[in-house]
Amino acid sequence: MNICVFGAGAIGGYIGCSLSKAGANVSLIARGPHKEAIEKNGLTLITGNSSDTFNLKVTENPKELETQDYIIIGVKAHAIAGIVENLKPLLNKNTSILSAVNGIPWWYFYKANSNTILENTHIDSVDPDGIIWKNLNPERALGCVVYPACEIEKPGVIKHIEGNRFSLGEPSGINTDRLKILSDLFIKGGLKAPQKKNLRDEIWIKLWGNCSFNPISAITGASLDIIGNDPSSRNLIKQMMEECQKVGEAVGVNFGVSIDKRIDGASSIIGHKPSTRQDIEMKRPLEIDPIMSAIIEIGNKLNIATPMLKHINSILKLKANYLGLYKRNELIEKLTI
Repeated sequence: MNICVFGAGAIGGYIGCSLSKAGANVSLIARGPHKEAIEKNGLTLITGNSSDTFNLKVTENPKELETQDYIIIGVKAHAIAGIVENLKPLLNKNTSILSAVNGIPWWYFYKANSNTILENTHIDSVDPDGIIWKNLNPERALGCVVYPACEIEKPGVIKHIEGNRFSLGEPSGINTDRLKILSDLFIKGGLKAPQKKNLRDEIWIKLWGNCSFNPISAITGASLDIIGNDPSSRNLIKQMMEECQKVGEAVGVNFGVSIDKRIDGASSIIGHKPSTRQDIEMKRPLEIDPIMSAIIEIGNKLNIATPMLKHINSILKLKANYLGLYKRNELIEKLTI
């Protein structure tokens, strides 16, 4: 079973090590000091008090690899359009692609049964002009909701912090052989990988927190517990979540939990910095469009107002653009006004 992890960063590296442990023939696409360290010393995964090193094939050039049974995309959602051409040498007619990303995925409305005008269309906020949809074909897509937290401790070394669940699902919601094979490999490698018929529900429940707590923490520098326990900030978060929920429900999502319970859960995590704030601190590009702009775009297309999300989206983009961590896209700007 040939599996390529394209973007062997913290999460991608964690998945790659786990699938190698399960017996898959894993190759990695990486670059810079991280690639050089893996070439020289292998990829080391630290979990708790244990440490394992995996000697995996790593390259910066996908043309050096054979075609793959599965490709795991480990780059952030906003970066996928930029790697489409690099993915093509890895494809054969049966290659499946799993994007381990936050936010609304590029394939979202493929076989979504949303009963909206958006069915089987792309979302420009995550796939400008449908570049990914047209070149990779949504038939190849498998869905994934990422829950673990990992970090690159130093080049060639991945530290697993918490969580080991990756919820998987077909865009159609049907259980298939290709989904079961990949789920079984995840599980054999020590991960939890439930096969979900309603994966989109999980996407939006995670997105609930990503679209609200993440930008507020990135703008203010406050941790989740401080935000959730401050009355004014909590009210702001609640308004953003209410707008998110209205958009999600309009495309058929069942949230299954109250907003207050979701806020309480996030607020109970003392001192936690969400990924968007970490990206600012580490001076990494921000994934604003998959977790905010996509919701606004869908809302606009379905005539659902999202005024608070729009306000915070604008402020966060201004900050990120000023810091050089976000590049504005004219098309996305027009679709999210």
